[in-house]
Amino acid sequence: MIPDAPDSRDLLSFLDFHVAAGVDAALDETPHDRFAEPEAPRRAAREAAEPEAPASRAPPAEPVRAAPPRQEASRQEPPGQESPRQDASRAETPSTYGRSAAAAPGEAAGDARELAATAASLEDLEGLLARFESCALRFTAKNLVFADGNPQARVMFVGEAPGADEDRIGKPFMGRSGQLLDRMMAAIGLDRSNAYVGNVVPWRPPGNRNPTPQEIATCKPFIERQIALADPDILVCLGGVATQSLAGTKDGILKSRGRWFPYRTGRREIRLLATLHPAYLLRQPLQKRLAWRDFRALRTALDEGERQRP
Repeated sequence: MIPDAPDSRDLLSFLDFHVAAGVDAALDETPHDRFAEPEAPRRAAREAAEPEAPASRAPPAEPVRAAPPRQEASRQEPPGQESPRQDASRAETPSTYGRSAAAAPGEAAGDARELAATAASLEDLEGLLARFESCALRFTAKNLVFADGNPQARVMFVGEAPGADEDRIGKPFMGRSGQLLDRMMAAIGLDRSNAYVGNVVPWRPPGNRNPTPQEIATCKPFIERQIALADPDILVCLGGVATQSLAGTKDGILKSRGRWFPYRTGRREIRLLATLHPAYLLRQPLQKRLAWRDFRALRTALDEGERQRP
């Protein structure tokens, strides 16, 4: 009996599992069962690693079959570097922005800074990010996760990077941590109609790992320009990565949370509040009491600002 061919949804689920586990590079075009390979090469490798036995006790040499040569396409390209076929197809597509993902960190950040400065609106900035190629994360993520909520709101929340649900949907804070953030905002009279939400890094790192300093430095000019274009009255950094990136502090989030920092948008100086990330609160529920204090301080600041308006 011939088994049924695998369903395309099963294959996509299998691929999603490997991407979530951090497998983001193929070493060959065909799979290899290393356990089924001849024993002789493995035995020869073991014998080469062992001390040489006396000549009188040495067994007769066993012929060793050479491993099949690897295909030319099996060479792994450095991150962001394209094969000749990819390069040829790239030449037929509309022009993109930035250097390749293999560019030096300083060069990639410089490209991002120059490009972000040209955005005259949030729509322009999102379009530029969609074509920006100097961050390798864009090649492993499913979607660009730019923003959600009301860009005209007085308060903007900034997290660190998208997770699996955000990457699938294309909006920030859509999973369990997003549901918790919505409840936290609702507790002080906010929702996504009167708040704006974004991330320091707009692409999901493989396996939900933390973004590297290079990835943060490359993406930072875009979130800074996004904040400047939204021009909120108060900026709320959720978690240590966002706080250290935008507030300029090296303190951990448990030390910096609840503190107010000055932040220059380029137009004016606004207030930045550091607080705990909802994902951390899901792992440490007892710390919700600290986040509640921070959100009460945020509500007080918003009310005071409202009273001071002409």
